[in-house]
Amino acid sequence: FSIFYANLYKKTKCLNLRCGVSLHTTPEKFFIEACDEGADAVLAIDRVSNEMTLTGKKDVPPSAVTRPICGIMGTIRLVAGMYLIVITRKRNVGSLLGHAVWKAVDFDVISYKKTVLHLSEIQSQENKTFLAMINNVLTTDGFYFCTDYDLTHTLQRLANTSPDFQEMSLLERADQRFVWNGNLLRELAAQPELQKFALPVIHGFIAMKPCRINGKIFEWILISRRSCFRAGVRYYVRGIDSEGHAANFVETEQIVLYEGTKASFVQTRGSMPFYWSQRPNLKYKPKPIISKTTNHMDGFQRHFDSQLLIYGKQTILNLVNQKGSEKPLEQAFAKMVTGMNNGMLNYIAFDFHKECSHMRWDRLQVLVDAVAETQDEYVYFMVNSEGKTVAQQKGVFRSNCMDCLDRTNVIQSLLARRSLQTQLQRMGVLNVGQRIEEQAEFEKIYKNAWADNANACAVQYAGTGALKTDFTRTGKRTRWGLMMDGWNSMIRYYKNNFSDGFRQDSIDLFLGNFAVDESDGPTPLRVQKDWKFLTLPIIMLVAFSMCIVCLLMAGDTWTETLAYVMFWGAASAITATIILFNGQDFVDAPKLVHKEKMD
Repeated sequence: FSIFYANLYKKTKCLNLRCGVSLHTTPEKFFIEACDEGADAVLAIDRVSNEMTLTGKKDVPPSAVTRPICGIMGTIRLVAGMYLIVITRKRNVGSLLGHAVWKAVDFDVISYKKTVLHLSEIQSQENKTFLAMINNVLTTDGFYFCTDYDLTHTLQRLANTSPDFQEMSLLERADQRFVWNGNLLRELAAQPELQKFALPVIHGFIAMKPCRINGKIFEWILISRRSCFRAGVRYYVRGIDSEGHAANFVETEQIVLYEGTKASFVQTRGSMPFYWSQRPNLKYKPKPIISKTTNHMDGFQRHFDSQLLIYGKQTILNLVNQKGSEKPLEQAFAKMVTGMNNGMLNYIAFDFHKECSHMRWDRLQVLVDAVAETQDEYVYFMVNSEGKTVAQQKGVFRSNCMDCLDRTNVIQSLLARRSLQTQLQRMGVLNVGQRIEEQAEFEKIYKNAWADNANACAVQYAGTGALKTDFTRTGKRTRWGLMMDGWNSMIRYYKNNFSDGFRQDSIDLFLGNFAVDESDGPTPLRVQKDWKFLTLPIIMLVAFSMCIVCLLMAGDTWTETLAYVMFWGAASAITATIILFNGQDFVDAPKLVHKEKMD
């Protein structure tokens, strides 16, 4: 094991030396120099005209201030003008087929302008708000990149490409669904000669673990790629858009590498693909609303036409409740699958909460057994040590619950384990009759990685860690896990109601769904809150405080005290009722987002 780690360290260290980048700054220009051996090309960015050109090392002035960076995220226009976003610190995650994979840890947002004195006070404040939005996205954990390997594609997609595809730059060949800095790289993408400086970055989760079973060392990898189409936060982005892109769509690939043999198993998750919303309104669980004015089948058809083209057959695992407010969603989904009448679509509804009520988590095996035959039909992708493709994955499981987080991750981890069992037996790592569950050392690595994956996806979409991760980590539900779920649920409630509007605006700005106008006109940030937003909470707080004061400082008679308490208590209750009735006016709603996203 120690020899394996030493070799991995040497490979990573060698690759680290080859992927350094230097940023040279002068008052007039930025110069980005790739420190590859023998390379002379330097990217020059004019800080006045915003023009990008290719130049040589000899054109970098000796007076330039030089600092090491890890790569360019891209550029973006804010109120003060253009900004350059660079990766300043990275952490090695591991090596994938000999290519170092990095996690971007720190960033810097650098203004082209040397001063903001040309802005008015209001513009300066708006610019600070937009900068805070960009930093809000950059500080959300989960950005990964590779300088010489395409992380946006699965092993199977990469294996089925042409020689021309292999000659393309990483940006050209990338799956645009998963390039989170695609909008920031538009300037570089427009000039083919500059694309070598463009670094596609994915958002999601990557775990790369050297493992050992029966003395045989193999590498186990988990990659979750979060789509940048219809991206957003929990309650503000549900369902699909007009192009069929589903909210919180994530492609998760499990990879095994052993003695030249490589295998992968792919699953997807995504919001129920029709037009529905669940806007926050101060209630713990807002009622989901299915649009009555939109033709659902158009977007539904676009979504699955795309999914069938990319992944092949689809088995939909709908894990929502089949009673209460979630029931109409399940019924609508089932009806649309029937209406589409496509033999490549298979629909299974499994009421996760009902089946697993009273801590009966063994009931999950019912679903795994029900889809076992389908999973055997879909198989997985595998290339043997001679480079020959011996298996192709013919379809995927598309799982969803309401958020596509907690319930979804539990089911995906179980299906992935079943696939891994078959792969490791075929590779000769597991002996006949051996079960993965019996390999205590590997099982711990496996469960923790899937729980970490759940947490990463949950933080990116819902703002907190995932629920039910105690089951994913230990295979059973615990009281401590239930307590942590309660804590995370409270944090989710607060964030969903009082900070997610800002988070949604941040994502829309970062991804280019909203662009700051070059003119000096007002931005949507100047929208003022309704008078109720401040007045009613103040009245409620004063009334409640007076109620407490009356209780503590009793009057001359108990009837007088009771009268005061009842008056102020009634005022507090009435105000609270009015606030709850107008709940959507009191939550933190997005300001930048366009109408289609708000519907």
